[in-house]
Formats: sequence, C-alpha cells, structure tokens
Amino acid sequence: QFALVESGGGLVRPGGSLRLSCIVSGRTPGSLSIGWFRQAPGKEREGVSCISGGRGTTNYADSVKGRFTISRDNAKTTVFLQMNSLKPEDTAVYYCAADWRPYLNSCTLSKASFTVWGQGTQVTVSS
Repeated sequence: QFALVESGGGLVRPGGSLRLSCIVSGRTPGSLSIGWFRQAPGKEREGVSCISGGRGTTNYADSVKGRFTISRDNAKTTVFLQMNSLKPEDTAVYYCAADWRPYLNSCTLSKASFTVWGQGTQVTVSS
C-alpha cells in the first residue's frame, strides 16, 4: 500500500512561480510513473505533466510546455512540478497520481493510466 501527498500550492501573482511536491509514502512495487493533473472549477480534470518510472521520460501538456518542469529526487520518493510564468488560467486544484505499473519507459497524460491519487493542492494565480 502506498499513498501520495501534494504540497506547495498557494496564491501567486501572474508571472510568478510555485513548486509543487508529491511525496510517495509507503511500499511501492518499484519506481512508478507519476503524473500531475489539474482541475479548474466547472472543468474536466486534465493532464499537466508526467515522468516515467523507468527512464524518467517526461511529457507535458501543450499549455504548460516551456513554463513547467517535472522532476524527481534520486530516491524517487518525491516528484516536483516547478511552475514558472504562471497565468490566471493555471488556477486549479493540482493532483499527483501514480501508475501502479513500475519501471515504465514512457508515460501519458491520460487519467485512465493512473490509479492512485493524492488529495490535491490549490493553486491560485491572481493579481
């Protein structure tokens, strides 16, 4: 059994930065692919970025390419989402999620691939 806990959300002005963290705690079957998703009020949850458990291959939504960077620590217990040049449209609850299949060499931004989810952290971009 393992769980995910997000942190690092908050209120930031347009153009500002935040770094989200996703801590993986408990016993995992191996190095897992982790994804970041977000859900704005009245909208569907959408994929933002992911990092594969095997090669560390990353994937980004077009809307965040060049602004967001996903990474993980060497122990592979924490995944970070560095968010720069934030825009009001980035406002949402951000969730991290894990694909239970270990050591994959790629990842997708499809919600269906991720089976364990954190509780979310609010990010608000406003002046």
